[in-house]
Amino acid sequence: MTSVRFVTRTRLFAAAVVLLSLPALTACGGPGDAAAAGARAAPADDPVAAVRKVDSVAALLPAGVREAGTLRVGSSIGSPPGAYYPNGPDKAPAGQDIDLTDAVAKVLGVRIRRQDASFESILPALGSGKYDVGTGNFGVTTERLKTIDFVTYINDGQGFAVRKGDPGLKTKVTDLTQLCGLTIGTGAGTTFEATLTARRGVCAKAGRKPYDVKVYSENGASLTALQQGRIDVIMSTINGLRHQAAQPASRTAFLGEYHRLDVGFAFRKGSPLTKAFQAAVNQLIKDGTYARILGKWGTSASAIETSRINPPEHR
Repeated sequence: MTSVRFVTRTRLFAAAVVLLSLPALTACGGPGDAAAAGARAAPADDPVAAVRKVDSVAALLPAGVREAGTLRVGSSIGSPPGAYYPNGPDKAPAGQDIDLTDAVAKVLGVRIRRQDASFESILPALGSGKYDVGTGNFGVTTERLKTIDFVTYINDGQGFAVRKGDPGLKTKVTDLTQLCGLTIGTGAGTTFEATLTARRGVCAKAGRKPYDVKVYSENGASLTALQQGRIDVIMSTINGLRHQAAQPASRTAFLGEYHRLDVGFAFRKGSPLTKAFQAAVNQLIKDGTYARILGKWGTSASAIETSRINPPEHR
């Protein structure tokens, strides 16, 4: 992490703490930002501690990786339950993605060199060779499969949330025409942004006012915008929005699932690492570690039965 990125994240964290202390201004910081995530300590149990190297799985790694003993992981640290900073950006991250990555590394007998990176920068950086692996709740889509290889580890997807008690949108979103005339907040470089952009014309076809899309690089920024009434609805991950709505301070209501997606570790196209990662995930499923990690983070409903390489996008 560069000193500039560290200073920036430190300032964002400090600003979020200030926002939390001003409920009249923002209603609350909410679990989508670093401060609110830190207000809720990470679960104490550590299912990764007992994981050991499995020689038959480690043998699937390229010889050069086995000799080096390290993998460079570009990691997007956002909000729970995926990956967040429970104790501030200068401390270790926690979350489902962190535990699964660490567990896979232990099965493979390698160390992780985790580098914090913005979500939208990770996939392009895989192609340039900056990282060996990318994590950040990356959904498997037809478009991404053109340039990225995936090894799946969970089934998550797209959903919507609104302010609790908002008299506007109240029902599950099954068609984007339900959003016509509203302002939607979402993350930069995500499948959510891509979906909303690709379907922007649905309202005009229905003879209705188009929806507006506001894109944010920080999860906390979109939640603050929702609480301040600058956006009407958030589109984000199913598990993230469920977790957020379960925190009373967030004052959000989850509107249900819109589109399910497999989520996976991301690699440059043709990476020799995919078979080893797939075998490692399946080993964790087999020995029960996988179920314990998902149970720890409240995401058991998104469990998969087996890891796959480059499955087709859900339709």
